[in-house]
Parts: sequence; structure tokens; C-alpha cells
Amino acid sequence: MGFIQVAITLIIIGLLVKPVGSYLVKVFQREKTGLDRVFGPFERMLYRLMGVREDEAMGWKQYIAAVLLTNFVMMILLYLVLRFQSFLPLNPDGIIGNMPAAQAFNTAVSFITNTNWQSYSGENGLSYLSQLLAITFPMFTSAATGFAIAIAFIRGLVGRQDNLGNFYVDIVRGITRVFLPLSFLVALFLVFQGIPQTFQGAVDVTTLEGAQQTITRGLVASLESIKHIGTNGGGWFGTNAAHPFENPTPLANMVHIICMMLLPTALVYAFGLMIKNKKQGWAVFAAMGLIFLVMLTVVFVSEYKGVPALDAAGLHGNMEGKEVRFGESQSALFTAVTTAATTGSVNNMHESLTPMGGLVALSEMMLNNVFGGKGVGLLNGLLYLILSVFICGLMVGRTPEFLGKKIEGKEVKLAAIALLIHPLIILAPTALALATPVATASIANAGTHGLSEVLYAFTSGGANNGSAFGGLSANTDFYNIGIGLVMLFGRYISIIAMLAIAGSLAVKRIVPVTTGTLRTNTPLFTGILIMIILVIGALTFFPALALGPIAEHLAMPQ
Repeated sequence: MGFIQVAITLIIIGLLVKPVGSYLVKVFQREKTGLDRVFGPFERMLYRLMGVREDEAMGWKQYIAAVLLTNFVMMILLYLVLRFQSFLPLNPDGIIGNMPAAQAFNTAVSFITNTNWQSYSGENGLSYLSQLLAITFPMFTSAATGFAIAIAFIRGLVGRQDNLGNFYVDIVRGITRVFLPLSFLVALFLVFQGIPQTFQGAVDVTTLEGAQQTITRGLVASLESIKHIGTNGGGWFGTNAAHPFENPTPLANMVHIICMMLLPTALVYAFGLMIKNKKQGWAVFAAMGLIFLVMLTVVFVSEYKGVPALDAAGLHGNMEGKEVRFGESQSALFTAVTTAATTGSVNNMHESLTPMGGLVALSEMMLNNVFGGKGVGLLNGLLYLILSVFICGLMVGRTPEFLGKKIEGKEVKLAAIALLIHPLIILAPTALALATPVATASIANAGTHGLSEVLYAFTSGGANNGSAFGGLSANTDFYNIGIGLVMLFGRYISIIAMLAIAGSLAVKRIVPVTTGTLRTNTPLFTGILIMIILVIGALTFFPALALGPIAEHLAMPQ
């Protein structure tokens, strides 16, 4: 039964790839749609208010400047809201106190970078205004920013001049034509499933046993919808999507999963349409899809198999840390999807996964290109593709080409920077934390499992994922500042490098295809791409994984 549930969910996701991908192309290539009359007037009003000329093009340097400026200003605003929330309105539960400086820095960075790492419990630490302005609002802007950058990169691949589009137009169209409509529809469905959506505060009730209980409510459905549509993560409640007010039914759980995978998968198909080479799009899709299916199979089988200690107690399978209403199958699928799509939402405790299940969650974030979040997965996949083309070109003695444009030293160096910064900001802080007494004091478990807790925290921050392994008391100045810096570097260094590559490729002339041209849209090249991704991933992260989840798995009695 569990396998059937997983299969149905994946089939629905697959059926939505082409129609949603086609719609995305129309949105960002500004083609006419039936919704122009609905969104057009509102968008034009926004452009006038911002002083933006809709047809004004940006080179890659202007595009980067616009991204950094808007994100920096929004991050400061988020920080101020969190620091002064006790003086602001919309606080029906009477949350006392402002968020401390280090934690406010971590939270502001987290949500502006689409990471959504939380070192606080929302229902106890944030007012409704903070949940709206500092949490839900940046879920729209950060997702739209990632989408805009991916689209700009594609324009650079196929362009003939340094014109990546207009960032302000891209982000506005992303929000008005993609994220707002989808989030509105999903929020209505989630309310139907029983998720609260109210400005009223907590309510005191008497249970069937006669005890008094305080039930926290809030604007949960609207947060949950954009949280998954925008692959944001985070949650209104500390227990995230395991909480019955965030994820009450198996049907709501399935919708959450579909929402997480909807736009990342569709964007890969849209890439094929925008470069006018569907085979190339499907080749990248196949590489990502095959890696995802392998990862899903590992965590699915591992959680159903369980661990020897549970078997000895007569409990088959691993239900520790899982909700009974979801079981092993929907918990395993959710785990694979949330770390593949870099969402960070969780419907089970990842620390309670089997060692191999935890390995899957870590591996997908470390690779960071198994569909990934809004634009991130596609961009990282294309960086690996550029590297694969370069390596294959060296093997046959030809100047490597991709989409008719030569891949030269500048592009390879920038791609290397974008790819190498990812393991650097994960492994170096992890090593520092494990060597620092004040950091190791936050680890709840000794040995290999404790190492996995720290490794997972920095991997989650570096991959803009935001999910937590659990067990690590991360609300300290060391982790709030450390993970905050990792999130900043992980987001913006790679963005700058990728847009620089796009600007470089945009001005290159297209060379004709010859018999010696390496075709990058074939099954053979898909296999090469998968091999390059896995080999580089193994070389950079395997030693750390060997000391963590792999060692833990081998240490269990078999």
C-alpha cells in the first residue's frame, strides 16, 4: 500500500511537469496568456511605483547589483521587525520580548536566502506580525529571486548580447503570476483540510479528560502554501509539517509533496523549451530524476526494514519519530522530496531516521542539484553539465561547446568557484564546531550520531534547505552566527559566479555544429553527467559521511 501511495504521488508530479513548465516559459518570456488582463494592470502599477521601465534590459553586473540591493534592504527590514516585535501590533497571544540580536540575524538571513532554518519555535517566539512580515513575506520574494536568477542564466546561455532581462520585472511576474495564484489555491484547499487561517489568538479548551489546554492558532494555511510552493521550509509551529495544524491528513501531506516538486521539476522542462532544445531539457531532467529515484529507494527500503533493536522488540519497520497518519512510506517520500527540492519542511524527525535514511537526506543536500529549490537545482545541474562538457572536451582534444558556445577557461573557473564554495562552507564550519567546546556542548548525542547532527546543520544551511536533523541545540550565538554566515555565502557567492558565467556566455558567438561536436542531449551524456555529479560529490563529502551515518550504520548489529 505504501508503494502505491508513493507511485501515485510521483505520477501526479510527472503529469504536471509539461503544462506547468510551458506556463513558466510564457510568464518569463512575456508571451500573451489569458491571464494578462488579470495581472497586467497590477504589474504596471507596481512598475510605476518602483520607477521601473518594463522593457529596460540589464547586463549581468546590473542584474547582480539589483539582486543584492533588494535582498540586502529586505534583510534589514526583516531584522528590524524581529528585533522590535514587542512594540508592534498583531500580537494576540501576547508574545513577550524581542528576538535576540544573533538569532534575529540568523532568522533574517535564513528567510531572505530561501533557507528558512529556524532556531526558534514560531508559536512561542513570534507575533502574528512577525510571522507575516518576517517569515511569510520573504517566502515569496526569496522564491521569486531564485526563479529570476535561473531564468536570467538561461537567457545568458542562448543570448547574443549581455542582456539577462530585468530583475525587477522577473521578480514581480514570478510573484504575481506564479507564486501568489498557486499559493492562494493551495491555501484554500489546506483550510478545507482543517489547517487554521485566522487572526484570532490561542484558545483555552477543556479536554475530554477534564484538563485545560491552550491551542495555538494563526495564519497557518497561507504560510504552509507558499512554504511548499516556494520550496521555503520553516513552519508556524516548532514541529513543522508533523504538527496536525500544518499537515492534518494524508491528503494534505500528498499536496505538500506535490507542491514541493511542482516548480523545480517544471523549471527543468521550461529550460528545454527556452533553449529550443527539448532533448537537452529531458537529458538534464533524466539525470536529476534517476538520482532522485535511487535516493528515494534507499530511504524507503531503509525505513521499512528498520533497525535490529526494533526488530528484537517485535516492532518491524522504523516508526520512531514518525506520525502514524503518514507511516513509513509518506514519511520516507517526504524526506527524499524535502531534501531534493531544498525545501526544509519535515513531517518526521530526521534524527530518528535509520542511518541510511539520514545518509539520503544529507547526500541530496550535499549534491544540491537533484531538482533543488527555486532555480538552485537547475543552476547547479547546469554547472555540473558545463564541467562535464569541459572534461569530455579535454578527453577528445576539442574545445568544449554547449549550445553552440565555447566553454573556455573563464567559465570553468567561475563554475569551479560556485561548485567548490558549497563543500567549503559545509565542511570547514563543521570541523570548527567539532573542535570548539562551546559548540560541542550543544550536541545531544555522542559519537557518530553527534557528528551527523553538526554536519547536517551546516549542510542544511549551505544548501539553502533549512531542515534540522534534531538533537542539536542550535540557538546559541555560535550556531546562529555561524549558520547565518554559511547561508549568506552559500546563496550569494554562487549567484554572483553563475550570473557572471551567463554574462560571459551571452556575448559569445554561436559556432556551427560539426561531426566532432559533443552532443549533450543523448542518453550517453546523461550517464556521464550523473557520473561526474556522483564522483565529485563522493570526493568532497564521502570522508565526512563515512565518519557520520555510514559509520553508524556499520556499527549496528546486522
